[in-house]
Amino acid sequence: MENKTLNQATIPNQINSKRSLAGFARAAMLGMMMLAFTASVTVPQPAVARAAPYSFADLAEKLLPSVVNVSTTQDVKKRDRGPEIPQFPPGSPFEEFFKDFFDRNRPDSAPRKVTSLGSGFIIDPSGYIVTNHHVIEDAEEVTVILHDDTNLKAKIIGRDTKTDLALLKVEPKTPLPAVPWGDSDKVRVGDWVVAIGNPFGLGGTVTAGIISALKRNINSGPYDSYLQTDASINRGNSGGPMFNLKGEVIGVNTAIYSPSGGSIGIGFAIPASQARAVIDQLRKYGRTRRGWLGVRIQTVTDEIAESLDMGAARGALVAGVTEDGPAAKAGIKSGDVILTFNDHPVEEMRDLPRIVAETAIDKQSKIVVLRNGKQVELKVKVGELPDDVKKRKDSGVEDKSSMELLGLTMTPLKESLRRNYKLDSRSKGVLVTDVKEGSAGKKAGLQPGDLIIEVAPDKVTTPEQFKARIEKAREAKRKTVLLLTERKKVRQFIVLPVT
Repeated sequence: MENKTLNQATIPNQINSKRSLAGFARAAMLGMMMLAFTASVTVPQPAVARAAPYSFADLAEKLLPSVVNVSTTQDVKKRDRGPEIPQFPPGSPFEEFFKDFFDRNRPDSAPRKVTSLGSGFIIDPSGYIVTNHHVIEDAEEVTVILHDDTNLKAKIIGRDTKTDLALLKVEPKTPLPAVPWGDSDKVRVGDWVVAIGNPFGLGGTVTAGIISALKRNINSGPYDSYLQTDASINRGNSGGPMFNLKGEVIGVNTAIYSPSGGSIGIGFAIPASQARAVIDQLRKYGRTRRGWLGVRIQTVTDEIAESLDMGAARGALVAGVTEDGPAAKAGIKSGDVILTFNDHPVEEMRDLPRIVAETAIDKQSKIVVLRNGKQVELKVKVGELPDDVKKRKDSGVEDKSSMELLGLTMTPLKESLRRNYKLDSRSKGVLVTDVKEGSAGKKAGLQPGDLIIEVAPDKVTTPEQFKARIEKAREAKRKTVLLLTERKKVRQFIVLPVT
């Protein structure tokens, strides 16, 4: 009985053992299959942040000699003396009114010099220096102060108000330490940057931070696409360089956001990709030559995108096409949505003017538009932006009747110019196409695109008539004339010095 009991008890154990072995085999096989599957699949690894540099000292020591102080001097009396009293007929009620007004408001100041400071950086050992336009605006003298305190007089080679850039040239006795441009298109949010400049006139100052954002629009110009940084930037840093850790210039420090005037960790720099193109043109031509498409565009809103059955809102909607412009010749029509230009996606309306402006003049370019729900590819030959032509040309032929006087370049008003400058169809007068810096016309506040209707009290329609009225005023020993002008369909009187 005992043995039987033992034999009966042994049978279930043997069965359980066989089941265990089978289960183990299945588990082992399953494990091998899982290992094989895991080996064939790439498992994403967590991103590893690059460690902060132990020190920026070596980089700063290398770069500091290439950064300069830009000192400008202005004559306050010449800039702020105010206009002379307009000449009126004896006994005119306006004569006494204007005399009292100007006597109360005329600045009472002796000749004095005012100096302001900014920053810049050397891009060529021969002495080419980049800075901001607003640093040297209205300057009568520009002095560059090198890292070793050497003072050099600088010549303004060119300036561009739309991007706030300027190019200076000094004549050094020995080659200067220059820095290379970097590729700002490869910059990412979070990258380390170093800013060097002249805040508050203290001299070479180094600050560090990261890129906080890309393509910022701060409404300072038509081509805004700033790099934003938290590196400390203050007044006087303007025109200085922003470097990557390779020592390459990836931006030109230009603006800050600050309720108090000091740094709060929000600074803006012009990307090197944009700045380099402008500086190259200033160096070659003394001015910018931007691409021009000849379209009026507007934002594609969600409602417009839905009505066009185009999904997400993107691109630039063509609201109008300039007659005989590059777009018209290429077959672009009102109602088209421009999606890409030279393979560059137009994500927002404001992207298109910048992309076109940076395109070489006369370059054959590919443009993709959405038309009637279908994508259409067109070829367009980029023209030159009319506002950037120094002496406006009519249909490609220089107007021989143009004239320069008192710093004003003027031309008779023709229909093509009326369209280009969006002037009222009924307006008549002499068109101002250029205003020289520091001239009488500039000080009077005249701008390209202004229409001079009268040299009071006589109407003028040609530059010759304008010149005759100025000469008549000079013969009468008058110091000023009163102009009736029109700007953006708004008329106003302007006092113009003639002496």
